[in-house]
Amino acid sequence: MSADTPKQDMGSGSIKKLLVQLAVPAVVGQVINLLYNIVDRIYIGHIEGIGADALTGVGLFTPILMLLTAFAMLAGAGGAPRAAIAMGKGDKESAEKIMANCFTVLMILAVVLTIVFYFAAPALLAFFGASKDTLPYALDYGRIYILGSVFVLIVMGMNTFITTQGFAKISMLTTIIGAVINIVLDPVLIFWCGLGVKGAAIATVLSQAVSAVWILKFLTGKKTILRLRLSNMKLIPKVILPCLGLGISTFVMVSTESILSISFTRSLSNFGGDLAVGAMTVLTSINQLITMPLQGICQGGQPIISFNYGAGKTDRVKEAFRNVFTVCVAYTTVFWLALMIFPNAFSGIFTSDQTLVEYAGWALRIFLAGGFSVGFQLSCQQSFMALGQAKVSLLLACLRKLILLIPLIFILPLFFETNEQKVFAVFLAEPISDIAAAAITTLTFFIQFRKILKRREQAA
Repeated sequence: MSADTPKQDMGSGSIKKLLVQLAVPAVVGQVINLLYNIVDRIYIGHIEGIGADALTGVGLFTPILMLLTAFAMLAGAGGAPRAAIAMGKGDKESAEKIMANCFTVLMILAVVLTIVFYFAAPALLAFFGASKDTLPYALDYGRIYILGSVFVLIVMGMNTFITTQGFAKISMLTTIIGAVINIVLDPVLIFWCGLGVKGAAIATVLSQAVSAVWILKFLTGKKTILRLRLSNMKLIPKVILPCLGLGISTFVMVSTESILSISFTRSLSNFGGDLAVGAMTVLTSINQLITMPLQGICQGGQPIISFNYGAGKTDRVKEAFRNVFTVCVAYTTVFWLALMIFPNAFSGIFTSDQTLVEYAGWALRIFLAGGFSVGFQLSCQQSFMALGQAKVSLLLACLRKLILLIPLIFILPLFFETNEQKVFAVFLAEPISDIAAAAITTLTFFIQFRKILKRREQAA
């Protein structure tokens, strides 16, 4: 059997070997997927004369981009673990119904979100903090991206069903194909065709369209274990509602990134102007260099945890979590040290404007001072997801952003006088919430983990 056929290993093979087989392609896929988000910014930030303003404008589109991703993950991140658990129980028919129902939801969402965001974009971007200098660039990029929302939702929502079957390499190829097209088209459309910011958006939409076609071709083909069938696409409440119930945690986690982004940009716009907002665009991009590989590691571990939990093999669930946890914590610690030592080197990747490079480098050491703790937070929270624990995962998703970070963004500046000090306070909110949330999430997981597994053993 090939490495992409999960049945031979998921419930019996070496956990470490299986994690490598699934997590390495998933990490590569996430890193390449990261290029969708940052390669545009890298090219845009280096457009002569307008790079800083254009980069800031594109950064202001982030809340809408995050909301599109959140709705995709509502179905994808909620349905994939349910499908894996059904597969672990040997119920392939239910797993296929779950996947098809999630696809139907994604198509409905695509239509609604495209219409709403396209017409609301000018007002939303101005609310986010766009100035007269940055709003035109934000609109040029945003409206084209919004028109390609259907492809974004298919890629983000349905690729999880490829990974959860154990076809990690196919899932990785989905993002590789799209990213390579994006990387090639970006300089051609931005510089050679002279389309600027619009060229970056067109390149992204075209690359996502190709990835979407690739996913649908695979899920309706002969190699997949779970096949996407038209006969299963009629929405069935008892099938789709548990998926949405589980996916709400990831939805909240990602959608609050949108609220978080708005909170940051509005506060920074008030106290530091376009320069501070531009720095936030750079910091957000660098932060993704930490979080997206972690998502890949957790994504690789999720099918192992979910399958073996469904099969009642709790010892394998424990071993899988230990491996995921260790790798996540080690990665974030090493990367965090590099950021603290060489901040300007990282900020310089995204812009050639020296003023912005230095400002973002200063802000980075404050903003990501608690970056080492992210590995604890994500590995534990995503493992709750893999175990089907929607309520706990949702609470922890709310904790860091809604309960801690967003209030701190507005409260901390009240204790300072000058605008420069207030900007410092806004950036300081991030590490305080990171460390506090990681400590609470890790403690909660280790308390609940044994109880969850014990209940599964008793039910087996």
